[in-house]
Amino acid sequence: MHAKPQISVDEAITTRKSVRAFRPDPVPLETIKHILNVAARAPSGTNIQPWQVYVLAGEAKRRMSAAVLTRREAGPAQPEFSYYPKKWFEPYLARRRKVGWDLYGLLGITRDNKPGMWAQFGRNYLFFDAPVGLFFTFHRDLELGTWLDMGMFIQNVMIAARGQGLHTCPQAAWIEYPETVAAELGLKPHEQLVCGMSMGYADESALVNTLETERAPCEAFTVFRGF
Repeated sequence: MHAKPQISVDEAITTRKSVRAFRPDPVPLETIKHILNVAARAPSGTNIQPWQVYVLAGEAKRRMSAAVLTRREAGPAQPEFSYYPKKWFEPYLARRRKVGWDLYGLLGITRDNKPGMWAQFGRNYLFFDAPVGLFFTFHRDLELGTWLDMGMFIQNVMIAARGQGLHTCPQAAWIEYPETVAAELGLKPHEQLVCGMSMGYADESALVNTLETERAPCEAFTVFRGF
């Protein structure tokens, strides 16, 4: 049975963060099902509910990690689409640099330590030791609005997980090797991989999980009229 949530909506949202170190404690299947059923209340255009989810644990998760790590050593990444802009500009460049150097600085990885960066980024493909890994796809014949639907659903997964005392890390890293992920999951040709996600209980003793990212106040991104 899943635990009754003891957390407010505001707290679930404000305590959500990208956790990069997890305890090995297993997450019950019924808890995962509960989270996905809650998340499925996400809105979607004309209620098409385009999401498809693959949930891995145990040996299935280990096989995925091994396959992608082997592919990673074999040659350059070949992502199917660009998550980030090809040319960065402000204020996004500064924000990206800050979170990157805050993370690596916290871990003592200097800018010239390329092997250290490579190794730390590679922990994505171990799901940061989380007991559960998730992958999200949708049908390729759907249009741009479906990406919005998927974002709302994935956010719901993360917030519902917080309601069960769990943490997550949404991971675009998996789209670097879409063919390997597709082969391991047995994706059909029409399935578009969106991202992966780590899920489990945060290792509160891990230094990496002390990272606190900043958010701009609403006045920085909102225009108020008629008040």
